[in-house]
Amino acid sequence: MPKFAEQQSKKTPSAIALTDPEKSLTWEQVNEILNRAANLILDSDLGPKRRVAVFAENASETALAHLGALFGGSSSVPVNFHLTADEACYILKDSESQILFLDNKTAERGILAAEEAGVELLIGWNCENFSKITNWEDWLKTGSPDPSPDEITPLPNLLYTSGTTGLPKGTELPPTMFAGGSTMTEHIKGLSQSGFAEFGTHLVVGPMYHTGPLSGMRLLTLGIPSVILGRFDAETTLAAIEKHKTESAVMVPTHFVRMLALPEETKKKYDISSMKFAAHTGAKCPVDVMRAMIEWWGPVFRDAYGASEVGTVCAITSEEWINHPGSVGRTIPPFKALVLDDNLKELSPNTEGRLFFQDSTGRGIIYPNDKEKTVAANPKPGLFTLGEIGYIDEEGYVFITDRFSDMVVSGGVNLYPAEAEQILIEHPDITDVGCIGVPHPDLGEELKALITISNLDAPPDLAQIANWLREKLSHYKCPRSYEIVSTLNRNTMGKINKRKLRDSYLNGDLT
Repeated sequence: MPKFAEQQSKKTPSAIALTDPEKSLTWEQVNEILNRAANLILDSDLGPKRRVAVFAENASETALAHLGALFGGSSSVPVNFHLTADEACYILKDSESQILFLDNKTAERGILAAEEAGVELLIGWNCENFSKITNWEDWLKTGSPDPSPDEITPLPNLLYTSGTTGLPKGTELPPTMFAGGSTMTEHIKGLSQSGFAEFGTHLVVGPMYHTGPLSGMRLLTLGIPSVILGRFDAETTLAAIEKHKTESAVMVPTHFVRMLALPEETKKKYDISSMKFAAHTGAKCPVDVMRAMIEWWGPVFRDAYGASEVGTVCAITSEEWINHPGSVGRTIPPFKALVLDDNLKELSPNTEGRLFFQDSTGRGIIYPNDKEKTVAANPKPGLFTLGEIGYIDEEGYVFITDRFSDMVVSGGVNLYPAEAEQILIEHPDITDVGCIGVPHPDLGEELKALITISNLDAPPDLAQIANWLREKLSHYKCPRSYEIVSTLNRNTMGKINKRKLRDSYLNGDLT
């Protein structure tokens, strides 16, 4: 293993490397934990795909489990800590993970998921009350503190994105987001080319099952200290920036909205001048929100537009954004943006149409376990779409105006309506259902369920329906609101055009 942490510990053995809401770890401690975890994982029989899963909320241990897997020559699979046992089980089976890391908040669901998936080794922190889980610290004690071999080939994360069919799709972290390399030394050298590498302490704000926070966590391997926050709180974030003098972070628009909503006296309490670089991702940021953030924090933002499947495809700095407000930027190599009509014919600048991207490497979008979905995602080799409608101006700046896919982006989280729809249609009082995205002041969009019912004279209790669904599906995937309508305007083939359905609803044409 490259001795990045060992070198840091020799220079400043008592310097803090990693901080979470409960504890701080020095470089010396981080070095030992990573060595032990990496050697244990390296010596484990993980099968040909060498995958381990991490099903836990943000904490130092969560980061070190992922990094231990990386240095142990395995691919870590971040599992959304909101998932039910059945949903987590699907990911464990599909990924063929052989080890599951847990915390006390996911332990019960994790045990059930692992039993069904056949995962035998469960390792957890703060899980003393669960006999089936090996204690994290006890497990580490059995590992060698010596560095693991540098010749280990780093493997990318396997990420799961919700799908239009209702089942998540596994996709490996793409080359644009993973430094690669044939050895760990080469991998760390590649990481040093990251836009974050030139800055100091990194602030992990979002949950580490998302691409951005995962990438930020890996900066620790460059000797950059990390501060990991728990579930987002606006004032806590500002306080952490001031206390730890953090210089970089990855955030989504909802983070901005909630910080801006703080009282002026609260915002003025904290010195955020240490922040030099903030990558914004997850969803298009409203123009007024981004303008207010630039006025408050200064021109420190870089808008990164893309997806887990392909990484960043467009980027724009604050200085560029001021001259092109609302743009998500210009494409970055190896991508080229195209606006096409329904026949995949390219449209002229400033003409709205379907937004596609050409990947000059020919890779496009890949779902390793689903060839059919891979083909569907790439209408031509290397040509893919993220489901947006937009236009490109004469200077090559991309603007997003709408969506033509069913996906709803709520608080930076991608939600596909099919997951909720497939369960809701089984409710005895519901005859048809369609979930759409509608405007939300804080989240950007919220998922709303439009339902038709069997008995108009005795309408069901919508709160009861909501609770019924929440027992069967992760809360974050459930609609935030429900409404009874007279029709969903299915066409003669029985299909729903979600864009037209949303427009009809917002215009009041469905009641």
